[in-house]
Amino acid sequence: MSSLPVPSHIHYELLLQLLERQTLPALHNEMKHPHLGAKLNVSREHLQAAIINLRKAFALQKQVEDICEYHGIEVSYRWSLSETEQEMGRSLKEISKPPTNS
Repeated sequence: MSSLPVPSHIHYELLLQLLERQTLPALHNEMKHPHLGAKLNVSREHLQAAIINLRKAFALQKQVEDICEYHGIEVSYRWSLSETEQEMGRSLKEISKPPTNS
């Protein structure tokens, strides 16, 4: 194996920010309705558990990356399931290439 494919950190960050900044506040606003409050409280607890589990998964992935680095195994961050290592290298080169003046 030339490198270990792992999710890009941005995937975790995006999910966590979406859940914490948009989903939780929206759910909190819905809980103000008397007929929904008790029912949505369970959903809030599940949502908080999902956030905690995402944080744990991210921390565990970082531990795997540290172990790989220690043992000299390269880590390849992936943006999608269909992305190959070659495509990843190409897309990073395109991103880092200075813009051309046309």
